[in-house]
Amino acid sequence: MRILLAEDDHSLGETILAWLRLDQHAVDWVERGDSAQTALMTHHYDCVLLDRGLPGLSGDALLAQLRAAGNAVPVIIITAYNALADRVEGLDLGADDYLVKPFELEEMSARIRAAVRRGASAPSNALVHGAISLNSESRQASLHGQSVALTAREYHVLHALLLRKNSIVSRAQIEEALYGWGEEVESNAIEVHIHHLRKKFGAERIVTVRGLGYRLAVEDGSEE
Repeated sequence: MRILLAEDDHSLGETILAWLRLDQHAVDWVERGDSAQTALMTHHYDCVLLDRGLPGLSGDALLAQLRAAGNAVPVIIITAYNALADRVEGLDLGADDYLVKPFELEEMSARIRAAVRRGASAPSNALVHGAISLNSESRQASLHGQSVALTAREYHVLHALLLRKNSIVSRAQIEEALYGWGEEVESNAIEVHIHHLRKKFGAERIVTVRGLGYRLAVEDGSEE
């Protein structure tokens, strides 16, 4: 999944960034509230980790703006404010969860998964195209009902294709699903992942559109 981390404590930000990338998440890290605001206006995120005391624009103000605009992206507040009144205030602003610093990284990951599960609607959990099915909660893929094992990167590529199954998916769109800001993009990584997916699901099911990107082939029974 793609996560926005808004945290101005540089040491903590680096630690969280490294942890989430080890778990194969694409992470964008900003240290100002106004930068987080811009990122949310220009990118889709599955979850936001939001410090309350950000410079430029406070986390509280940003969260209030998001909810007033009808943006339901899962938001987990990460803060040193640990009084009961602080936690109640943060949740009342529209946060999905509240983590008090210092916290265990394993717990943070579990809370991210829980927040995303709660925010996901049933249709988005099951992505289907012809014989291919992908559950975005369990990350389980199948072909003709038979389980297909995927690496984390392969999952993200297939997820990007299924989300836009009636469209051409550009290389840039796939890279956005795989990499956060500042991560090095290997020159042939997309081609390698597509090659592996073709071996697992059938070469005919993923079509290369020269100069534009990739798309899923039309199949009998697919929801076109």
